[in-house]
Amino acid sequence: MRTARAPRQSAIPVPAAPLLKRLGPGLVTGAADDDPSGIATYSQAGAQFGFGMLWSIWLTLPLMVGIQIVSARIGRVTGHGLAANIREHYPPWLLHSVVGLLLVANTINIAVDLGAMAAALRLLIGGQSHLAIVAFAMVSLGLQIFIPFPRYAPILKWLTLTLFAYVATAFVVHVPWSQVLRHTLLPPLEFNADYLLTLVAVFGTTISPYLFFWQASQEVEEQRAGPGEEPLRVAPAQARAHLNRIKIDTYVGMIFSNSVAFFIMLTAAATLHVHGITDIQSSAQAAQALRPIAGDFAFALFASGIIGTGMLAVPVLAGSAAYAVAESFRWPIGLGLRLAEARGFYAILTVATLVGVALNFTSIPPVRALIWSAVINGVISVPIMAVMMLMAVRPEIMGRFTIKRQLKILGWLATLIMALAVAAMFYALRHSLI
Repeated sequence: MRTARAPRQSAIPVPAAPLLKRLGPGLVTGAADDDPSGIATYSQAGAQFGFGMLWSIWLTLPLMVGIQIVSARIGRVTGHGLAANIREHYPPWLLHSVVGLLLVANTINIAVDLGAMAAALRLLIGGQSHLAIVAFAMVSLGLQIFIPFPRYAPILKWLTLTLFAYVATAFVVHVPWSQVLRHTLLPPLEFNADYLLTLVAVFGTTISPYLFFWQASQEVEEQRAGPGEEPLRVAPAQARAHLNRIKIDTYVGMIFSNSVAFFIMLTAAATLHVHGITDIQSSAQAAQALRPIAGDFAFALFASGIIGTGMLAVPVLAGSAAYAVAESFRWPIGLGLRLAEARGFYAILTVATLVGVALNFTSIPPVRALIWSAVINGVISVPIMAVMMLMAVRPEIMGRFTIKRQLKILGWLATLIMALAVAAMFYALRHSLI
């Protein structure tokens, strides 16, 4: 087991930065959660149940904030991502099972997101979907492999602005705001299988394992890229500024993420549901169905948002898988390293993206692929969250920076709700197959 270095009491404190400079891993992680497959889930929830599921977005917000702060703190305090910490402190079978399933789930998600981006582009300007899939994948890989991390990180941050398309869309369609407020505060709960399965899908889309791995690893990247910065265990003088930044960054990122999800669901409810369109299989289908109801401008905003958020989500999905696998094998890791310095890391990133491309050339239906991805994410989310919570309270891992009572409550509550959601998912799937 690795021996922790002694704290450097003389480390230079980090001065507080302006708000925009404090936003980074948390903002990008939150925005990447609203990927094209997530847009499809939120659109389906709004189309099928109208305003009746808007409340779920705000239920997941504090849970999402809590568990993402935990993952970010683990990365910044230890100087290692989640997979590296699991490798050092837990049995190999747990690490290999979790990382293997994460790789599979992320690759499937990449395939679905690339397909949705290509379908959206075809709706906007026409062309061949398969060529667009390859083009999007190549652009994503090129940015990750050949752009140094200090220049690539701002690109990801600016890509988050594309999600404002979904906020704008809600304001160019007719929305009965009094009904929205009433249904959000006093939701008409249902207890049938369809409602529960959709609710589980919303929870699973909002709280996903790849987000934990990505945010923890991005904290490590930020620390390694910062002159004079060290893991907080060995540089406690830097803790106050960074822990405060993590809190602000994660709150802003998760509020932004959930607000966008709210507006996507709201738009689908105010347009598709009202006009009797209750079955949405993909984000591109949601955009297409929106066109005759809300007009060309709303359609163009919605479809453009699919492409923008896909360009953000695909590298996050591929990158989180690459971080996890590379850390498992003790390979050099990080977007801050050149290709020759981290061949294994970039190989996993490339393979995950290219397999995602290849899956779009098979006969596997996107909806079935999403179901399998949701099942796999459900299988691994609860043990990962439980292990994160256990790591976050161990002084031998976190030193003096173990999490306090409020984060413990939020983190374990998120873990419990996800466990119940996963159980409900398997129950619903079992009964749907009988």
